[in-house]
Amino acid sequence: MASRCWRWWHWSAWPRIRPPPARSTPSSRQQFSTQEQTPQICVVGSGPAGFYTAQHLLKHHTQARVDIYEKQLVPFGLVRFGVAPDHPEVKNVIHTFTQTARSDRCAFHGNVVVGRDVTVPELREAYHAVVLSYGAEDHRAMEIPGEELPGVFSARAFVGWYNGLPENQELAPDLSCDTAVILGQGNVALDVARILLTPPEHLEVLLSCQKTDITEASLGLLRQSRVKTVWIVGRRGPLQVAFTIKELREMIQLPGTQPILDPADFLGLQDRIKEMPRPRKRLAELLLQTATEKPGGEDAARQAVAARAWGLRFFRSPQQVLPSADGRRAAGIRLAVTRLEGVGETARAVPTGDTEDLPCGLVLSSIGYKSRPIDPSVPFDPKLGVIPNMEGRVVDVPGLYCSGWVKRGPTGVIGTTMTDSFFTSQTLLQDLKAGLLPSGPRPGYAAIKALLSSRGIQPISFSDWEKLDAEEVSRGQGTGKPREKLLDPLEMLRLLGR
Repeated sequence: MASRCWRWWHWSAWPRIRPPPARSTPSSRQQFSTQEQTPQICVVGSGPAGFYTAQHLLKHHTQARVDIYEKQLVPFGLVRFGVAPDHPEVKNVIHTFTQTARSDRCAFHGNVVVGRDVTVPELREAYHAVVLSYGAEDHRAMEIPGEELPGVFSARAFVGWYNGLPENQELAPDLSCDTAVILGQGNVALDVARILLTPPEHLEVLLSCQKTDITEASLGLLRQSRVKTVWIVGRRGPLQVAFTIKELREMIQLPGTQPILDPADFLGLQDRIKEMPRPRKRLAELLLQTATEKPGGEDAARQAVAARAWGLRFFRSPQQVLPSADGRRAAGIRLAVTRLEGVGETARAVPTGDTEDLPCGLVLSSIGYKSRPIDPSVPFDPKLGVIPNMEGRVVDVPGLYCSGWVKRGPTGVIGTTMTDSFFTSQTLLQDLKAGLLPSGPRPGYAAIKALLSSRGIQPISFSDWEKLDAEEVSRGQGTGKPREKLLDPLEMLRLLGR
């Protein structure tokens, strides 16, 4: 069976990326004087941004102590709950994060909701500096009629469902329809399409190779799925898609499926493609080739017997989710036909006045993640969905910083977040060296622990997580999986004797 194992590679697997070059920042640990005592630093969020921030701080200041607060009972954020379950190699960064968490100068405190269980001003009072790295916990609404109908989900919730995010375990999507529509043309959209269309027998191959930690509950529904066609819809054209070439190749090569692209969408693009930057050029060339050239050899044979299909629909913007005859669920989507104004990646889609109705039983909105405001004391830009900042310093709030998606918006991959988090850490260390942070000792977690205890909050330590981790791995061994994720927070607490 080992010979049948798939090797999935993903462009966001960046565990070996080197740190960015320091910009006029402390280049060695020795540059910090002993009179700076022990900086107590707090990081909110334990996803890639939080852990990379902590890692850099600990590496470049030999006395700094870092506490990481997380609202979930378990660490690692979107590495655990967002990475596609058939991309296990992307999760290798967890090994690096675990090393950071095990440092005697770092502590993980899960099951603590900042903004509810403890406020940001209380954290700022207890620490020399606070870094907000809590990511993008929400999705952008389509804001169209029918969005509330059963059968309509955000891609974020759907990903959370098959990846074991506790808050999404009641989703129970109905996969008995023939056609699904995904709105948005980014990597998440292609991840969702691939999971929907992967034939059951190939899911079993992934299982036999211990290549997926997809939850058993979602795996059961996917085995019974009747979805045969997935349309991936974008408001702009083939030169503006947001997915990457590796994600596209995976879709083209997905067993049991064939791609559907309209050659008319590519008319006149050949010359413009030649002038594009290399990554975008290669992606556009592969799209053009898939749309206009007949496959040969093994690809032709595979596609000839394919029972499932996926397609890219360009120049379409969602206008209304159409209800079934009884009005009880989604039965289609009305799309406004668009045209482009401008050229390249800055081109805008404007409606032409024409519409098109596309029948479907499942609508997944993948038009972007969105950060939420965390605390009334923290500035927040609701339009951009970010905390206003200058190089990671939160505007008008000394000693408060941000990194990751809440700093720059939900763009980029793990490598991008690593670089961004290192820069925020460097900024913080610059301010520490310049004497811009509070002087004198701060109580750190000792003060917050007392507050949480008085409020009946029981934080989860990293050693607690390692007990849950061992339980998940043990449960996965019985089904040939790397782990079977625990889905119920109450069960997790019971396993920890809480």
